[in-house]
Amino acid sequence: MWLAAAAPSLARRLLFLGPPPPPLLLLLLSRSSRRRRRLHSLGLAAMPEKRPFERLPADVCPINYSLCLKPDLLDFTFEGKLEASAQVRQATNQIVMNCADIDIITASYVPEGDEEIHATGFNYQNEDEKVTLSFPSTLQPGTGTLKIDFVGELNDKMKGFYRSKYTTPSGEVRYAAVTQFEATDARRAFPCWDEPAIKATFDISLVVPKDRVALSNMNVIDRKPYPDDENVVEVKFARTPVMSTYLVAFVVGEYDFVETRSKDGVCVRVYTPVGKAEQGKFALEVAAKTLPFYKDYFNVPYPLPKIDLIAIADFAAGAMENWGLVTYRETALLIDPKNSCSSSRQWVALVVGHELAHQWFGNLVTMEWWTHLWLNEGFASWIEYLCVDHCFPEYDIWTQFVSADYTRAQELDALDNSHPIEVSVGHPSEVDEIFDAISYSKGASVIRMLHDYIGDKDFKKGMNMYLTKFQQKNAATEDLWESLENASGKPIAAVMNTWTKQMGFPLIYVEAEQIEDDRLLRLSQRKFCASGPYVGEDCPQWMVPITISTSEDSSHAKMKILMDKPEMNVVLKDVRPDQWVKLNLGTVGFYRTQYSSAMLESLLPGIRDLSLPPVDRLGLQNDLFSLARAGIISTVEVLKVMEAFVNEPNYTVWSDLSCNLGILSTLLSHTDFYEEIQEFVKDVFSPIGERLGWDPKPGEGHLDALLRGLVLGKLGKAGHKATLEEARRRFKDHVEGKQILSADLRSPVYLTVLKHGDGTTLDIMLKLHKQADMQEEKNRIERVLGATLSPELIQKVLTFALSEEVRPQDTVSVIGGVAGGSKHGRKAAWKFIKDNWEELYNRYQGGFLISRLIKLSVEGFAVDKMAGEVKAFFESHPAPSAERTIQQCCENILLNAAWLKRDAESIHQYLLQRKASPPTA
Repeated sequence: MWLAAAAPSLARRLLFLGPPPPPLLLLLLSRSSRRRRRLHSLGLAAMPEKRPFERLPADVCPINYSLCLKPDLLDFTFEGKLEASAQVRQATNQIVMNCADIDIITASYVPEGDEEIHATGFNYQNEDEKVTLSFPSTLQPGTGTLKIDFVGELNDKMKGFYRSKYTTPSGEVRYAAVTQFEATDARRAFPCWDEPAIKATFDISLVVPKDRVALSNMNVIDRKPYPDDENVVEVKFARTPVMSTYLVAFVVGEYDFVETRSKDGVCVRVYTPVGKAEQGKFALEVAAKTLPFYKDYFNVPYPLPKIDLIAIADFAAGAMENWGLVTYRETALLIDPKNSCSSSRQWVALVVGHELAHQWFGNLVTMEWWTHLWLNEGFASWIEYLCVDHCFPEYDIWTQFVSADYTRAQELDALDNSHPIEVSVGHPSEVDEIFDAISYSKGASVIRMLHDYIGDKDFKKGMNMYLTKFQQKNAATEDLWESLENASGKPIAAVMNTWTKQMGFPLIYVEAEQIEDDRLLRLSQRKFCASGPYVGEDCPQWMVPITISTSEDSSHAKMKILMDKPEMNVVLKDVRPDQWVKLNLGTVGFYRTQYSSAMLESLLPGIRDLSLPPVDRLGLQNDLFSLARAGIISTVEVLKVMEAFVNEPNYTVWSDLSCNLGILSTLLSHTDFYEEIQEFVKDVFSPIGERLGWDPKPGEGHLDALLRGLVLGKLGKAGHKATLEEARRRFKDHVEGKQILSADLRSPVYLTVLKHGDGTTLDIMLKLHKQADMQEEKNRIERVLGATLSPELIQKVLTFALSEEVRPQDTVSVIGGVAGGSKHGRKAAWKFIKDNWEELYNRYQGGFLISRLIKLSVEGFAVDKMAGEVKAFFESHPAPSAERTIQQCCENILLNAAWLKRDAESIHQYLLQRKASPPTA
């Protein structure tokens, strides 16, 4: 499953110029201790106790589900008939299954060759989402058929079997019936053994209006009139392979499609809203290239005869990897050649790559339990980049990985309220919590590090061994390590257990000494903490694959080592005194680096003259920013380094810089010198803005388009005069139809005119939103509405967020945009959430969207008492699936407050001094 992209302003990141003198170190340690004591006083340092939970008993298990469902698209109900071939493993007089929001009408069990036994009682355990069917006599070991007739509701909660609203080309509002079962919602569509390890085959039939499209995991094998109603047909699908319940899917609605065959002969279709088949062509092209790529990479064929990719109007996640029928948000699948921007094309390519990887890694071989979810999601989040790099080498996608995934994971994992990659999961309410940046982005980052450590050849060999051994079965993390260890001969389990079973990651401190023609490096590792130096008694240790490069050849490692102890000395042969030495080539190792002053000084010219590769320039800046954020160095030192990026040409490096300056801007919005940091932003971004201009030049490509949008948006938001004037001119022409804005310029222009606009601007924007036929354009507008500054208009935007005009899954980005737009917006968004909590919580029913809403809305606060207020609110308004997110948000608020207290004055003085004597480029 792909979680929908969070707002780009999601708080990001956190090195050190050298070992501080002992008094300063003591001060830092005591500060760090005080911050931890503050966390404990607010009760933020420990997660609440887990709810008691038991997995289903193993005395009865399914072999095959024969399932017929008849959805009513007007009354929003469905009737179901289940005949499950089951095996009774030990004698019992009851069958326990998962069941939620379903009413069972009749249930019986027919032992093979014996008489039917009718259930005499259905005991629903709603808390645990289970039902116990009681029988008057004992069911003896052997096989039989469990028959259940039931009814359920096509809910509006975007989980289970639910309804999704769409508008026909003629303007009529209608509903489709669609599914989203991961993690634990198949039980809302039919009573089942809803655990990933309880696999079975499925024979699915859907009884639907004859003018509707009906889809499921497999191909259609029969379509016949329904006896009681000539307007209805029964559509029967082929039997599935052995699979988990969370991967079952069905869709009933109105769709067009485009199709092709992959070079391996698999039928690939992309289903789109009616009249928009053209918008499915890009995803179709990506899917048709991706299937053979994975088949060759894993050396295992795709096991189904077809794969459908379908755009669903109301969809909580970004996409879901149902075997053979992958469901997507419209914006994660549809591309309009004229109206889609470059970043949307890239997003679609990544999401398609992610979900199709799951067809092998997750669907063919499935995690044994949700504890191993990271294996599914971390792996798919890594290999999607490998796939996109194969399909679109011009995207420079691996550099983008560092900014989008690696640094995001490090930011979260530096918190005291992070969690290990592998989390013991019990009750269903705990599963949603681990669909986060640790499972996805840290998981992907450590797999990237592992792939680099093993080498591609042995990695592929190990993957093939793993998939072949466990196909149609379930596996745990240890099983993958064993396969990779056998393929590579390296101590994979020993290394990787240090990364998956404990939370956090190391800070590697390095200092150098020239000894004749050689360079001696002294390395030490310590846990990196967002609150400052680690102060615990027993510091965790990692087995860290470390690469070391020098200025002699900045793109290849001079040495590779495995650091398996707290301290280590390394001698680099033949390194001249004038050459720099850098750790973590390509920013692949999941650690931060803290250089001695002399080593850092020697590296900085490599930023200005671009002799350091882009991903290493990015990593160096990001490490420095994070150390400043943690209070280990002064933020002023980082601002000075940021000014060295004046010649920077790389989009991703700018994107990361922009993100970090955004975090700093949000922090300084709590001061009275917010405008000064905007002046700094303008100074940093103006030269690249002037070089790029507004219009594409001949020979430019994908990354130039992304960079232009980023830079113009940054300058416009900061109030850069020339950018603001040009944005207003182009917006006026766009609205009047004289010159339509290119898709890549719309976000920066919309943001700029709104930030510096009035009620009329907002009204025009809302009108554009209403007129937009494409969901991408609606989302583009929704994300920037929060930039408006007037309290009255902010309230109007918040009210709009809950209106019928905004799809339920997109309300979160509207409210999050308001919270990230200004200091007043942050306060207004938090009040709005409190005032409308019941409606919002009911809408998202504890899914991950509620966690995202909370995170986007409160994380920008920087006053101690706000952490207490947030904590108190959620104590009286529980959100079980967001408990960890709430703890992390409160911790971040306290960290922001400490950062502001520590560095605000020195930042202010530096910005004033810059104003008085501007630096020369």
